[in-house]
Order: sequence, then structure tokens, then C-alpha cells
Amino acid sequence: MSNRILLVEDDATLSMIISETLQRDDFEVLTACDGEDGLRQFSRHGADLIVADVMMPRMDGFEMGRKIRQLNREVPLLFLTAKSEIDDIVEGFELGGNDYLKKPFKMLELIVRIKALLRRNLRQPENLFTIGRYILNMATQSLDYPSKPSLSLTLIEAKLLKELILNVGQTVEASTLMLLIWQRDDPYSRNSLHGFVHKLRHYLRHDSSIFILNQRGIGYMLTLRN
Repeated sequence: MSNRILLVEDDATLSMIISETLQRDDFEVLTACDGEDGLRQFSRHGADLIVADVMMPRMDGFEMGRKIRQLNREVPLLFLTAKSEIDDIVEGFELGGNDYLKKPFKMLELIVRIKALLRRNLRQPENLFTIGRYILNMATQSLDYPSKPSLSLTLIEAKLLKELILNVGQTVEASTLMLLIWQRDDPYSRNSLHGFVHKLRHYLRHDSSIFILNQRGIGYMLTLRN
């Protein structure tokens, strides 16, 4: 089955050229003309990789990237842009971009980068989970953040964080978390759960976009904010 590429580009001529080039290389291509359309296409159809222009009307590529990262932390995201300021490049990577190609570019370079990102994504170990700039490794029960020492987690902390990451943007009921971790739902477990959530908030403090919200009387929601 061909890899599906979502191409989000407001320049109709460039979009057609890229799309035809990718199709000749045996990719399936979905196209969108702005960030809102791109987000809608991804929500409906998904994609194995997203190629997105940065400067677009209605919703720019960076904003679309932020919203897509709330839906999916793994899909590779490659930005196309005429901008070359270091702050723009940093912003693209910080919001979850995987690569950055400056316009004008050669189609061969785009194809090479797309194939490299797809190969890299296939090699992603199943025991790694990302949230913001953090990486949770369930095999080693560790939490990693750039330029910070690796943090060792207890099994309970790791299982709790994994469940919240898998349900980012959604409330996970406290009873679900307690049954997952302790196989019981009682007042003692509820108090313990609150304590572990407090620890996770402290562990995740270096990324200001990450919040664990207490949905009073219901459960907890891990969310990413701009």
C-alpha cells in the first residue's frame, strides 16, 4: 500500500507540481489549500506524513501543526517555507515539526527527506511515547527532556503517564486509572492517584505547554496549550 502524504500548500501551481511529483514516486497524495483545510483533511482521512507550507491564509502551517500534534504525536511533519530566521526554525521544531525545507527547493531533495522521515517513523520503538518535548520510555521507565538528566519513574508513574499520553486532550476517568494501576477503585486509591498526578505535574514542569487538568469528580486530562 502506498504511503499517504497530506500536502498543505496555498500556492496552487506549486501544490500541483509537488503532488504530481509525489504521485510519480508512488505516493498517494491528499491536498489542502490552507491550514484549516489541512486540519480537516487530516481529521477525516489521516496521513502517513504531512508536508505543510508555513505562510498560508486562514490558518498558518505552524498553527495547523500545533493542532495536529494534539490529535497525533507521531505523524511526521515537514514544513516548507521561504522564511529562514532562526526563531522561525526553532518554533517549527518546538511545536513538533520533524524537518524544515526552505523554498525554493529541488523536488529530489523533498522526496529524499520524505522517504527518510517515513523510514525513521517506521523504526520508532513501540515503547516510546512523546508529549511536548518529553519522551517516555516504558522499557526503561524513564522520562527524557532535552538538555536535562533522564528521570527514572516508578512503574505506577510510568503507567499513569502513558495512559494520559494515549488519551491526550481527553478526560480519563479516575476509576479507569485506578483499575488500570491497582485493580481497585476505593478512597485510598483515589488519594494515591491524586498524589501521583501531582508528581507527574512536577516532572513535566520544563515544558510550559503541558498541563494535567483535574476534572473535578470525573478524572484527569493531559493537554497541550500554545
